[in-house]
Amino acid sequence: MDNIITFEDFTKVDLRVGTIVEVNDFPEARQPAYQLTIDFGALGIKKTSAQVTALYKKEDLLNRQIIAVVNFPKKQIAKFMSECLILGAVQGKEVTLLNPEHHVENGSMVS
Repeated sequence: MDNIITFEDFTKVDLRVGTIVEVNDFPEARQPAYQLTIDFGALGIKKTSAQVTALYKKEDLLNRQIIAVVNFPKKQIAKFMSECLILGAVQGKEVTLLNPEHHVENGSMVS
């Protein structure tokens, strides 16, 4: 492996659990995607886009807990500002979202 990181590098990544509270189509995206609004508890509400349309319908995502990186800088995607990055396992165009096995408090740290 060429990209070895230290434990200190890993601790800089702020991974948190959140619940998707709103899902909208994102027709301006280059690849099929949704706009998601996610509740991270005490950290507040953050928005992101996600190319997860191959495996998930909007109603499948609503109220689903996910894991996201919450300390990236904001990124402009078309006319939408993404504030976090949800995590998923990628196989071609299919993205399977990572999520806690049991319901946990929004904003819980992942380590």
